[in-house]
Amino acid sequence: MGVNRYGPMIIIGSLFFVFGFVTWVNSLLIPYFKLICELSVKEAMLVTFAFYISYFVMAFPSSWILKQTGYKNGMMLGLFVMAAGALIFIPAAATRAYGIFLVGLFIEATGLTLLQTAANPYVTILGPMESAASRISVMGVCNKLAGAIAPLLLLGAIVKSPDEIDEVQQQLITASAAERVVILDDLSARLIVPYLVVSAILVGLGLIIKLAHLPDVHDEGAPGEPSQIKQGLWKHRHLVLGAIGIFCAVGVEVIAIDTIINYSQYTGLSFREAKYFATYTLLIMIVSYCIGIFTIPRFISQRKALLVSSVLGIVFTFFAVWIPGASSVWFIALLGLGNALLWPAIWPLSLEGLGKLTGRGSALLIMGVVGGAVVPMLYGVMSDAVNPQSAYWLLIPFYAYLVYFSVSGYRQISG
Repeated sequence: MGVNRYGPMIIIGSLFFVFGFVTWVNSLLIPYFKLICELSVKEAMLVTFAFYISYFVMAFPSSWILKQTGYKNGMMLGLFVMAAGALIFIPAAATRAYGIFLVGLFIEATGLTLLQTAANPYVTILGPMESAASRISVMGVCNKLAGAIAPLLLLGAIVKSPDEIDEVQQQLITASAAERVVILDDLSARLIVPYLVVSAILVGLGLIIKLAHLPDVHDEGAPGEPSQIKQGLWKHRHLVLGAIGIFCAVGVEVIAIDTIINYSQYTGLSFREAKYFATYTLLIMIVSYCIGIFTIPRFISQRKALLVSSVLGIVFTFFAVWIPGASSVWFIALLGLGNALLWPAIWPLSLEGLGKLTGRGSALLIMGVVGGAVVPMLYGVMSDAVNPQSAYWLLIPFYAYLVYFSVSGYRQISG
């Protein structure tokens, strides 16, 4: 990577930090909304559905917007849209209206989709394709570091003591209907100030992007790429299969992070103990990203990294379901070791050879992020029907598909 690329990489890295904060704070919002809005597991998982369905709805519109605005202005616009979504949390928190919270999450994710559609291909194109997974892993460290901090930072801003949530849950058991309303309204209102701050920070970052120097990146592809490219996205079999791979990868990643606090409580841990497990999962992912940064492509190819990661996911899922009690929670956390390199490996394998179709190919891959909406909802349904531990069996077929993609699905075959 040339020296002139470090500046843009630092700026894009800061955006990935924002992605991580906004995305992975959901791991706390799910149990928090479950408490204050008195929800079932399935209803609480609507947080992930409202958030990730936006990627499916807005991916191609985002690609069109970027063509009109350019990458830089598109990133700024994305941050402003995210700020608007954060502001919607204020009336939602004041009225304890779950539906309005979900609207705010959808709008936040709409802005995030625009940012992701611009930033991911930017990182991919900003150097040799064979080392793209390494560069995306650097971005992943920024993303997951923010995610590790986010739930603890938000919780620190809304609770008065480390044991307060556990104490409130005990109070609600014997509280009258009127007392429940007072207690839950108070907890809900505490989200107002943090989300005012989040909105202000997002607007500030948008203005920084406006003033920053970011070189134009076009979709000619990496140097030395064949000039004769196939026409039409759907003729690129490896791209289509890669989009399905992104669906699977995001689905398993979101389940591991966003269900682990609730699952920890199911195994008997207090909220004070459970609240750290999303952070543990994200920190484990950072370790895996660092391994990827230093080993791809020097010692292991992107394809082999994907294969090893997928197999690890299958192994840890079996242990998580088979081992009884709180010990199984650690195997859900260890899924982060396999999940981290799924996205960085699938992305360049899927975009390779697209040339001028890279931008639209990226939009198709972004649509695969809808896995974060669908798979957790399936988990919520299974969790309510059976139990939260057995519901993790759901992960096996998704990891199995990723094994297939790493073995043969990634190959470029004429459509």
